[in-house]
Amino acid sequence: MDGKHVITIEGIGSAKNPHPAQERIAAMHGSQCGFCTPGIVMSLYTLLRNNPTPTDAAIESAFDGNLCRCTGYRPILEAARTFAVDTSSDSKHSTTPVDATADSGSACSGTCTASEAASCQRHVKESNGCAHSDADDSGSKSAGGSGCASASVDIEDCCRGVIPPNPAASRLYPMYKFKPLDPASEIQFPSELVDYAIRRHAAADSGDVSSMVFSGARCKAFYVPKTLDELLRIKSEHPDCKLVAGNTEIGIETKFKHMDYAHQAYVGDLDELKAVTTGEDGIRVGANLSLAQLMRVLEQQMSSQPAERTRSFSAMMANLHYFAGHQIRNVATIAGNVATASPISDLNPVLVAARAVATVASSAGGQRDIAMTEFFTGYRKTAMKPDEVLVSFFLPYNQPGEFVLAFKQARRKDDDIAIVNAGLRVNIDLDTHAVKDALFAFGGMAAMTVVARKTSAAAVGITWGDRSSLDSLLDTLGSELQLAFSTPGGMPDYRMALASSFVFKLWCQVSQALALDTVEAQTYAPQTRDIERGVSSAVQGVEQQVYNNEVRKVVGQGVPHLSALKQVTGEAVYTDDIPRFPNELYAGLVLSSKAHAKILSIDASAALAVPGVAGFFSHKDDVPGDNKWGIFHDEELYAKDEVITTGQLIGVVVADDQATAQRAARLVKVEYEVLPHILTIEDAIKQESFFPPTRRLERGDINAGFAASKRIYSGETHIGGQEHFYLETHATIAVPKREDDEMEIFASTQNPTETQHVVSGMLGVPSSRIVCRVKRLGGGFGGKESRSVSVTAAAALPAHKLQRPVRIMLDRDEDMITTGARHPFYAKWQVGVDDEGRIQAADLQIYSNGGCTFDLSVAVLERAMSHSDVCYFIPNMRVRGRVCRTNLPSNTAFRGFGGPQGQFIGESIIEHIADQLQLPAEVIRERNMYKPGQFTHFNQELTDWHVPLMWQQLKESSEFAARRAAVDAFNAANQYRKRGLAMIPTKFGISFTAQHLNQAGALVHIYTDGSVLLTHGGTEMGQGLHTKMSQIAAETLDIPLEKVYISETSTNTVANTSPTAASASSDLNGYAVVDACTQLADRLRPFRESGGGPDGKSPRTFNEAVKAAYFARVNLSANGFYKTPDIGFDWESQTGLLFFYFTQGVAVSEVEVDVLTGDHIIRRSDILMDVGRSLNQAVDIGQIEGAFAQGVGWCTLEELLHFPSTGQLFTRGPGAYKIPGFRDIPQDFRVSLLDGVQYPHLKTVMSSKGIGEPPLFLGASVLFALRDAVKAARKDNGETQVLVMHSPATAEKIRVLCADGIAKKAAAAAKPKDGEAAWAVQF
Repeated sequence: MDGKHVITIEGIGSAKNPHPAQERIAAMHGSQCGFCTPGIVMSLYTLLRNNPTPTDAAIESAFDGNLCRCTGYRPILEAARTFAVDTSSDSKHSTTPVDATADSGSACSGTCTASEAASCQRHVKESNGCAHSDADDSGSKSAGGSGCASASVDIEDCCRGVIPPNPAASRLYPMYKFKPLDPASEIQFPSELVDYAIRRHAAADSGDVSSMVFSGARCKAFYVPKTLDELLRIKSEHPDCKLVAGNTEIGIETKFKHMDYAHQAYVGDLDELKAVTTGEDGIRVGANLSLAQLMRVLEQQMSSQPAERTRSFSAMMANLHYFAGHQIRNVATIAGNVATASPISDLNPVLVAARAVATVASSAGGQRDIAMTEFFTGYRKTAMKPDEVLVSFFLPYNQPGEFVLAFKQARRKDDDIAIVNAGLRVNIDLDTHAVKDALFAFGGMAAMTVVARKTSAAAVGITWGDRSSLDSLLDTLGSELQLAFSTPGGMPDYRMALASSFVFKLWCQVSQALALDTVEAQTYAPQTRDIERGVSSAVQGVEQQVYNNEVRKVVGQGVPHLSALKQVTGEAVYTDDIPRFPNELYAGLVLSSKAHAKILSIDASAALAVPGVAGFFSHKDDVPGDNKWGIFHDEELYAKDEVITTGQLIGVVVADDQATAQRAARLVKVEYEVLPHILTIEDAIKQESFFPPTRRLERGDINAGFAASKRIYSGETHIGGQEHFYLETHATIAVPKREDDEMEIFASTQNPTETQHVVSGMLGVPSSRIVCRVKRLGGGFGGKESRSVSVTAAAALPAHKLQRPVRIMLDRDEDMITTGARHPFYAKWQVGVDDEGRIQAADLQIYSNGGCTFDLSVAVLERAMSHSDVCYFIPNMRVRGRVCRTNLPSNTAFRGFGGPQGQFIGESIIEHIADQLQLPAEVIRERNMYKPGQFTHFNQELTDWHVPLMWQQLKESSEFAARRAAVDAFNAANQYRKRGLAMIPTKFGISFTAQHLNQAGALVHIYTDGSVLLTHGGTEMGQGLHTKMSQIAAETLDIPLEKVYISETSTNTVANTSPTAASASSDLNGYAVVDACTQLADRLRPFRESGGGPDGKSPRTFNEAVKAAYFARVNLSANGFYKTPDIGFDWESQTGLLFFYFTQGVAVSEVEVDVLTGDHIIRRSDILMDVGRSLNQAVDIGQIEGAFAQGVGWCTLEELLHFPSTGQLFTRGPGAYKIPGFRDIPQDFRVSLLDGVQYPHLKTVMSSKGIGEPPLFLGASVLFALRDAVKAARKDNGETQVLVMHSPATAEKIRVLCADGIAKKAAAAAKPKDGEAAWAVQF
């Protein structure tokens, strides 16, 4: 940090005085759980510091290194776009729909730019058109109108930051005037550091400078050389010295691979390694330029040189654009990327293909050049000598006829490592089109960047454009770059197909550049370019506020999350933000490395010898109470005699700090006797490894139904798991109180009561001695409903034993290997239909992978079974379910809780029927859709049933028919690009299926100053629960929202709470809040109605009434309680009410697929949700968008991989496990709430509906749209059998399922040999 000035989130603003970037993200609902928000704010701040007037495209690119699991990204982008200028001039797609044919007329037109429209919220629409325009009912601009609300207000006020008081918009965005962005008022670089830099450079020029040297426990010497000569001397003395610049590689090695380097040298400030010079034949760039600096150099060259001379630079830019994210590119260097010799480096193949030359230097040998074609010698090995340093790279200009292209395919477009990448160069005689030279370099196809030398040689002499030569070239490549079925990294057929597809793309695009008269040049070339996603646009449609002449003052308004300003300014306190307690220790976990084994011995002596270690704790003689927990009391807190999964807690080392505790924990030696393990559902079925009971739902006569069916089909459906990936990992602080065995627990948990009970049981003390407190969670999604308990136990036991506070926050890899995931599912099914596709009978056998313990798996299975009908009436239906017992970490609750899996099975059956009958899938859906008053297969009547109405409304508003025709026309005209369109419904039952959990409590205090302290049983994890409860309290008490405050959730204020889960927390806690506040309102009513004013007969203000009540000795505290009426289902008799009501929705999604890579974009998604009478429409829309994005991830990106031999999780961090990023959401994202209907049967708080989980399944509309696109590709390739597409539909699966000649050859080459196992197994 020498000479650096660091600006943090806290430095740019505060909740009382936020920076404009902070203010706008908070006000426009861009922060939910808030844990990711500081990083997002700082990305926007960095962009604005470098460019105060960014374009829309620049804004979207600025977030390529950020992730959010809650929001669905749309509100963040809209908030950021209020800073954009001239958006329409540079973006392919700003506020208009994807296609002119897809324009439903809901987007505004007028004088405002796109960013200004985002600012004035013209994109918030009511059912009759734009909220802020003079649009008519069709959405078209009326005669003489501007189409913008600014027509009636000061244009500066609207378009530069005021959200105007339109009735519809105000429900999403309160009246707010934004601060202007003033670059002149920003924090300036300190003058003293400027002076310091001047002095340092002067000293370096005079030679009067010496290295700084630091030392530490893990590093003997950390050097900061000031000159290249000094660096070379250090490397001469210590050839093993690790060079550090951006810390992007060594940080991972030391943190996660636990590698230690005795000698390190920081080279980031050596100007000699950053020089750039231009010559006649090319440019020389300093090896220590950051990748961002290299991009700027290349851009300058491309703008100043003829395009034909800089084709290599253009290729480099193509891959660098998707190299990690902005944060990494700003610090990672060329040298670091090259020297680490990663086999999947995005830069190295292009350097090799471009004929780049590396210059290295040492004290002993001076400088020498190494051609990049000879630089890489093996896995993570190079031709450099140990004492050499990379100094520079020579990048030659291209010659006439020389073409260079770069390609990359990853799981996710932005910020992801490559699966396969390539740098491909050909030099062609422009007269004869004969290839004079060629070099094809690939990453991801070997243990290092590899040159396909045989293929490169075979290309020389061929005539470019001759199709037979292309076929021969692809055959040579296929035989040269073969991967075994068991190859490390997996996906052998996909990787081989990608390599060939890249060469095919090269062929087509170079053919076009040569203006050849071939189909590849004239037709295929445009189709082989990367799919370019345009700038995002969005529409939010809100319901009307007035029902039956009732107007609500606070409830229903789009109040921003009440903690939003604290979250955007870094002031929000999460568990690990709590300051250290005196005498505090940190816990390091000792986890099982075996999937199934006996524990023979545990030796902690080496760990206990580490300075700073205070103790080691395990089951042996350390657990004073009960070592088991769980619904079925089957799970050990500390493994005793046997481990039954990897990542199982064996013991805990506590030490003075995190680094010491984790290092000591790794020194604990555990000896095992390995036992056979089971990982997959298929293996569990073979070995009959199940948890009891067997569940069954049945109605009608299944045999008679099949007998009456005209056609009977059968099939199988596989559904992968999903990691929660909450941004805040599990965290706990256990604080013993030193008397009566009391303990205070601060935890990131959705279930404080369960935490309290398990800890009290483990310690053998009454629950009344344990208090669990929860301020907020940085995301939960079900992953902190039960699995947080074991993390708390790891801290509570040593805290109790040592009577010292103990803290723990899991690293991401620890969290992922210990806490379980969404359940993988497998179903075998048979369905009978009539000739019109109406289902007569369905028989489903459903299996879930429960992992190693019961946890919540039976309840998850039950919900999957109850949702397998989706929205379709099946008169004769049988569903049987089993939970498989395997040796995976115990799978657990995840947003949707089995419902999405059950619905996916049902929709897969619908798709199969449609394909067999050669009918559109939406026709089959319509013919089988429930009608109002019909009963489900678990005998529940469908009341307030709006799915058929919503289906028709969305079908019209999304212009489904026109877009279907447009998609079909596009597919007919394109062989290597395909589009798909799908429409699906959802119904999601709201209630805990365990009857006793359907209860809640609340405690409300009114203080004499008129302020209100509200406590309820739910936890805030970003879903806006505290905000909604505060609105309910304010509405019920008839006071301003500002008077209500929620501090935390704690077990000593509201006891015996249910977990915050099942999308029922607003229903349950909301009614409890109403109960408590109604009591108080009734007590205060006599004091509010009179006693005020000079005559004492006027109404009192609330504050006056409170004081009067206090002096009258009225109790100003109230305890509220609620239990859901009528609920309760018996699985044996299949009687009773399983769900209190259903939240319903419909979605349409359109995608575009690159057939040659499997890459895709979501062109547009339309969602219509029935949320009843929304408690907060902005929060509900945010939940819909966030759930949808999470559903998209579940269905398309997120893939859990385990090593079959050990059971270890491979995808244990963000490097290998990918959640959706900013540019993975729909390019055109339209979300509306159902309006204009009545709810005669809905008995919820203020007629609202739970919304957290129901929209998630609608993300599957993307998968079914992808399936539609792949079907079109398969049709072109002569594949006629019904397509089976399991979830997730990753790029790998999409590419392979397209089944073209390249894919088929790759699949044939990658077939397993006898006994050959896959490198990893998907779950």
